[in-house]
Amino acid sequence: MSELAAKQDLLHQNLTSLGRLLVAYSGGVDSTFLAAAGRRALGDRCIAVTAVSPSLSEREKQAARSLAKSLGWNHVMVETHELDREAYARNSSDRCYWCKTELFEVLAPLAKRHRAPIAVGTNVDDLGDYRPGLAAAGENDVLTPLVDAELTKADVRRLSADYGLPTADKPASPCLASRFAYGIRVTPEGLRRVDRAEEALRALGFEVLRVRDHGELARVEVPAAEIPRAARLRGRIGEELRSLGYVYVTLDLIGFRSGSGNEVLLPPSMRRP
Repeated sequence: MSELAAKQDLLHQNLTSLGRLLVAYSGGVDSTFLAAAGRRALGDRCIAVTAVSPSLSEREKQAARSLAKSLGWNHVMVETHELDREAYARNSSDRCYWCKTELFEVLAPLAKRHRAPIAVGTNVDDLGDYRPGLAAAGENDVLTPLVDAELTKADVRRLSADYGLPTADKPASPCLASRFAYGIRVTPEGLRRVDRAEEALRALGFEVLRVRDHGELARVEVPAAEIPRAARLRGRIGEELRSLGYVYVTLDLIGFRSGSGNEVLLPPSMRRP
């Protein structure tokens, strides 16, 4: 048995032993795979739960719902209200902690009703990243089955392809609040603006992108290879984003990279070139 097959077998055994499971399912690569694995192990006793709030883009919400429906999952959507928490809205570096705290508090009654533990799609690679939400998971006894099976992000993508999941090659898709520079207050209006800004760039043919919100300034990230095309479209991009209320529009010359908002937390020597 290959190493990956052994990890997959361990995951299946662990999930089966739980009897019931509530998976926090956002529609991203990891949570989709965990929900699919849970479905294989537990059938309808695995419930995929999608948290809906202004920080979830309309595109991601519809994609998560459509995929769950197409695969016949036991899927529910619940509302979370993280924006009502001042500790979240003020957008300090611990924002994700408060987001996950809200999520787990909302899921707790549902988990109790179904007598099922809550699980998230954290993988081994996430443990080495800056993720305040992991502390909230630990405080709320939330399970991390992918970590327990020692599955990396690459493992998850390979197994997702084996499962035939369309998310196997999906780019990272963190919540819209992650686009805000720390210290810029997160508001429903701001989240809608970021969502509309990114949709405008997708309409211009960019598939992998971020619009980082720095208040009056929008910082556009596209892959390095697409920077020349973005520069040629600077007039269109500037017009679209300024129409949404941004005063300044910049193109990040370093290019797209996940988690670039956290670079301000690192010493200069650790920032990616």
